[in-house]
Amino acid sequence: MPTSPPAEARGLRPALPGLLALALAVFVAITTEMLPVGLLPQIGRDLGVGEGRAGLLVTVYAVMVAVLAVPMTMVTARLPRKPVLLATLVGYTLSNVLVALAPGFATLALGRALGGVSHALFFSVAIGYGPRLVPPLLVGRAITIVLSGASLGNILGVPLATSIGTAIGWRPAFVTVAAMAAALTVVVALLLPAAEGVPRRTGPRPTRSWWRPTITAVGGANALVFLGHFAAWTYIAPLLLAAGARENQVGPVLLLLGGVGIVGVWGAALFVDRRPRAGLVTTLTAMVLALVALWLGQDSLGWVVAAAVLWSAAMGSVPTLTQAAALRTGDVGPDIAGALVNGTSNLGIAVGAALGGFVVGSAGVGPVPLVAAGVLLACLVVILLARRGFPTRP
Repeated sequence: MPTSPPAEARGLRPALPGLLALALAVFVAITTEMLPVGLLPQIGRDLGVGEGRAGLLVTVYAVMVAVLAVPMTMVTARLPRKPVLLATLVGYTLSNVLVALAPGFATLALGRALGGVSHALFFSVAIGYGPRLVPPLLVGRAITIVLSGASLGNILGVPLATSIGTAIGWRPAFVTVAAMAAALTVVVALLLPAAEGVPRRTGPRPTRSWWRPTITAVGGANALVFLGHFAAWTYIAPLLLAAGARENQVGPVLLLLGGVGIVGVWGAALFVDRRPRAGLVTTLTAMVLALVALWLGQDSLGWVVAAAVLWSAAMGSVPTLTQAAALRTGDVGPDIAGALVNGTSNLGIAVGAALGGFVVGSAGVGPVPLVAAGVLLACLVVILLARRGFPTRP
């Protein structure tokens, strides 16, 4: 006699089309956000600016997100979620078009700022959407599916666009991403079910709840993870070139690094609903060891790539684990939790890219991995001390 599937499976299966649509939207978002990382040498050379200044294209984007994520989420909290999400995808499209057509660095930075405004709202909506589609016990796995789009962006989006930029110019790379964003806007419009905003009687908790020690610890740790990661990752192309890579090899190496990020997503799926604290401690330890190894062997391309593989694989689990930790504090609702994680992530990205740029400008690219490892060690200390924000069990 056939048996019915478990309740958890039945709860996840009907939501899969919507969750996959959200994952595709995350793919576009991450590809747009990270695209300059692989193209800094070409952009700097074409516009006559140094790599440190070109790295500000990552910083300006992240600053917009860090400043606007929570306010924009609060202002739009009671609007229907689907139109808001689609508006952010249109914003990504326009941002990439403006960057591709920019006559100079100032206009290019303006285009990136527009993308940052879209990104400020996108992740709070996308992450808050997932829990609306599944039962409470499946929230961790729903977030894992949605954030798998981030790995897909790193695996395919950024390396493919980087290879296009290396082959025929960085402007066609941004045109390609703009076309992808426009196409996926249509896909998301067709696949994603509608979701209402937050009713007034159950709206976000008062501002004071944002400053509770638990959610503050999660936000602070998240900011430090991204600060340390992007202090070095923003300059991965110069690091590879300094180790002996050719420009046309950067795209394939980024493809490899994005691919191993799937290992991190898989690891997050194993830990997020069982042992989230152990997952984050393991992740941070691996990242620190990888960055120290990269610093020690940065004159060898093979050694640099091997260390970056471990670094990228470990980083792949961070978004799922930190987002789940923020949601589980209960201090704020899911949309505000998404906005807080989005804002602190991009605060870390902005400061990290600027810190890496300062190091590159003053001492060259060599010390960057060691500086990044030091920041991640500080993050590991925060996670070990903040037992309520990062409990042993969910």
